[in-house]
Amino acid sequence: MAEKTTESKEVLIEDKLKSLYKLQTIVSQIDKIKILRGELPSEVQDLEDEIVGLQTRIANCETDIHKFEGDISSNKLDISNAESAIAKYKAQLDNVRNNREYDHLNKEVEFEELNITLANKNIKELSISIERKKEEQEKATQLMEEKNTVLAEKKEELEEIIVETKQEEETLREQAKSVETEIEPRLLTAFKRIRKNARNGLAVVDIERDACGGCFNKIPAQRQLDIRLRKKVIVCEHCGRILIDPDLAREVVKAESK
Repeated sequence: MAEKTTESKEVLIEDKLKSLYKLQTIVSQIDKIKILRGELPSEVQDLEDEIVGLQTRIANCETDIHKFEGDISSNKLDISNAESAIAKYKAQLDNVRNNREYDHLNKEVEFEELNITLANKNIKELSISIERKKEEQEKATQLMEEKNTVLAEKKEELEEIIVETKQEEETLREQAKSVETEIEPRLLTAFKRIRKNARNGLAVVDIERDACGGCFNKIPAQRQLDIRLRKKVIVCEHCGRILIDPDLAREVVKAESK
């Protein structure tokens, strides 16, 4: 009776290992699809962010141009008011009664002439600022058009890949979910944790040339024997990946190909 229980337990461990490796082969195929898409999703996102930034820059330029144009109009009004004041003061000079009044009116004229000079200087500087903002706006608009063209191409390329691989990925994800139900939660959590920390996404690997198929560190002969016996879940002492023997890996692949 004890022998039967032990045998049942051993088979259970072997089944667990097979389920884990089966899950690994499925998620690895999903990884390949993601690799096929490459950096396109992040490139599309980066381009969209850049375009939003350029749109903001163009809008800010437009706001600045309107402000500068308003300031020019204000300075032109100051010039007009100063010219009117000068005309008024010069007319009053013909009717002055003493030198003090004459000097006062001349100072008022000089003051208004200084205002005109300052306003003209402001208008010149504002006009230069407008031209610079228009150049900046034009460059940003041109760059945005170029980015939009590239974005359209990247989106089309990404969409083609997604269409080509969507059905395959959905099928693989359904298969992965199905296999996950065969694995106890504790072991599944460990699998996902190992996979997340593994650079190549491999949480379950077989032995290749007496070494771990993940980190390629040598595995002692006794440990290899334990792995071949399939009596317990054994992890690589170097990288933490779950180890299986090559025969088990072939059995899973063969079973899946039927």
